[in-house]
Amino acid sequence: SEAYERERQNNSRLDELAGKVTALRGVTVDIFDNARNHDLIDSNLDTFTSFSQNLRGSASRLGRSAQSGSCTAILKLAGIIAGVVILLWWIGGWFF
Repeated sequence: SEAYERERQNNSRLDELAGKVTALRGVTVDIFDNARNHDLIDSNLDTFTSFSQNLRGSASRLGRSAQSGSCTAILKLAGIIAGVVILLWWIGGWFF
C-alpha cells in the first residue's frame, strides 16, 4: 500500500514536471520566433534606410544638375515628379 502511494506520488510529480517542460519548450519556441522576427525587421529597416539614403543622394544630384540650368536635368526632374504623382494616384485608387 505504501509502495503504491509512493508510485502514485512519483507519477503525479512526473506529470507536473512534464507540464513544466512543455511550458518551457513553448516559451523557448516563442522566444526564438520573436528573435527571428526582430532580425527580419532589422533587415528591412536597414534596406529601407539604404534605399532612403540612395534616393536622397539621387535627388540631391538631380537638383544640383537642374540648378545648373541643364535642360535635360530639368526634364528628368519634371518626368520623375509627374511619374511619382501618377503612381501615387494609381495606388491611391486601390485603397479609396
